[in-house]
Amino acid sequence: MPLLFLFCMIDAFFPIVPSESFLVSLAAVGISTGTPNLFLVALLGIAGAILGDQITFFIGRKLGAKGFRWMRGARAQRVLRFSARKLETSGALLIFTARYIPIGRVAVNLTAGATGFSHRRFTLFDVIGCVTWGAYSVGIGALAGNWLAHNKLVGIIASVVIAVVLGCLIDLLVNRVLSKYGKRPQKADTVQSTGVLELVPPEREQG
Repeated sequence: MPLLFLFCMIDAFFPIVPSESFLVSLAAVGISTGTPNLFLVALLGIAGAILGDQITFFIGRKLGAKGFRWMRGARAQRVLRFSARKLETSGALLIFTARYIPIGRVAVNLTAGATGFSHRRFTLFDVIGCVTWGAYSVGIGALAGNWLAHNKLVGIIASVVIAVVLGCLIDLLVNRVLSKYGKRPQKADTVQSTGVLELVPPEREQG
């Protein structure tokens, strides 16, 4: 169980760690065998996710949006530019939904910290997102585990597959919603409020 907390925390800034799969699998086992307790599974997963998101936010606040080499590429910078703009107009929507997208939540949380986004607002939106994410993941695992109680291995595999499919659907829906909200033209791609973040490479303005 401590490993679940650790995985969910690390996944917030190192998304290669499969926290969702771990959470769903434990829930599937719990519903089939009675242990571990589903409430405890959800609580530890949510707590780890919240702590990890806070760490990511403060990494962004400390280092800015070019603090890591992988963040300096053209694709990463496009994601970060989009996140910075949307935080100003749809912060709640972006932070809440980014929790369901592994790479997306890292980019959003780092950008929120780097752009000086309100820590109080970030925490409020993020807690709501983490609670729903934890309930969703445990619910998926419990549902599949209950259906396949007589074959625990199949139950675990099925629950993970369901979570991945639903995650992709949520990703698609979120991208469509954010694209719709992002249709308004915005000329400024550089965040001016704090002076600590510049997401647009100089050569882009010249082209």
